[in-house]
Amino acid sequence: MPSIQRIILPFNIAGTGLKKNIAILGSTGSIGTQALDVIRSHADLFRVEVLTAHTNCDLLIKQAIEFSPNAVVIGNVDCYSKVSAALKSYPVKVFAGQQSIEQIVEMDDIDLVVSALVGYAGLKPTLAAINAGKNVALANKESLVIAGDLVMAEAHRKNVMILPVDSEHSAIFQCLTGEQPGTVEKIYLTASGGPFRGKQRLDLIDITREAALKHPNWSMGHKVTIDSASMMNKGLEVIEARWLFNLQPDQIDVIIHPQSVIHSLVQFVDGSMKAQMGLPDMKLPILYAMSFPVRIKSDLPRFNFCDYPNLTFELPDKDLFRSLALAYIALQEGGNMPCILNAANEVAVNAFLKGRIGFLAMPEVVEHCMKTASIVQKPCYDDYVATHHETLERAEMFINQRITNKNL
Repeated sequence: MPSIQRIILPFNIAGTGLKKNIAILGSTGSIGTQALDVIRSHADLFRVEVLTAHTNCDLLIKQAIEFSPNAVVIGNVDCYSKVSAALKSYPVKVFAGQQSIEQIVEMDDIDLVVSALVGYAGLKPTLAAINAGKNVALANKESLVIAGDLVMAEAHRKNVMILPVDSEHSAIFQCLTGEQPGTVEKIYLTASGGPFRGKQRLDLIDITREAALKHPNWSMGHKVTIDSASMMNKGLEVIEARWLFNLQPDQIDVIIHPQSVIHSLVQFVDGSMKAQMGLPDMKLPILYAMSFPVRIKSDLPRFNFCDYPNLTFELPDKDLFRSLALAYIALQEGGNMPCILNAANEVAVNAFLKGRIGFLAMPEVVEHCMKTASIVQKPCYDDYVATHHETLERAEMFINQRITNKNL
């Protein structure tokens, strides 16, 4: 495989300024493919500079042929030969390996990095993009959950913008535009309630993977969809909001809004509120992040009030959806506790998707790790890495013990 550093050098000439050059980390996932839909609809404004994927080489090849990026990276080195051979006759450079994903964001031609990787895997590439002075459209909320202090400190040091892609955080970001610092009293992150809103504990004991993946409003990847069903996703968003908007835990509330029309709200110190509304379509916040600070005309479907005569709200059930309560506990504890929460949840969701544990066992795995893992009050980057891997092992051991005890 060629050295990425040798290939980058000839491409240090800045872009023409006619189009914004976009790097999409995780282009074959749900957010990545929708970002490409946005680019496809606005080809006069955006150009794909870099695409990366982990293992979905077939879709990556198809994307590379259509969008003709400068370079692609396949994270799984075993897929390199297939991708390289398929793109041999195209003017697209091909790299492989996780280190190449971290290095590719340093290319001078890149104007914006869309960080759409899932889970812990997004942390290091996101930090690399920030360190390279690139503005980041952040869909990888886990980067801020795991190491929000480090990520935001580095963004401030490099004078880099973190533009939220999550619909809720995009809504807060839009509501705060033009407002003075220190005027926020509280924010409300809205949640659809997922497919199990209104259910009782007995209803969730034998919930299947297929039922948990049927989200009522949003089209997302498997990990995010399961997190939404358990409300862990909303818990992760609470932690993300703390760092994005420099808020304290008691300034962040969650409210169930089944219609998913109001994407989030800001309450100000004078008692007034702002809400950002729209149809539940991830292309809207993706477009806003990619085009910021300009709002671009789109052909996306328009909201019609007559289609939504009733907008309803209710409090989340933190006893039933224990994952949301655990996220607040992790945020209050601080240090590396959110990192522990995130790592344990990654293992738990994977185990549920594989049928190894039940739906209600996922928060049990997370809580066990939070109670037993090593706590670091002021972690550095290496501490976060060690915490992540230690927690993965601890969560896996706990799940194996559960399975063994159940089979005895």
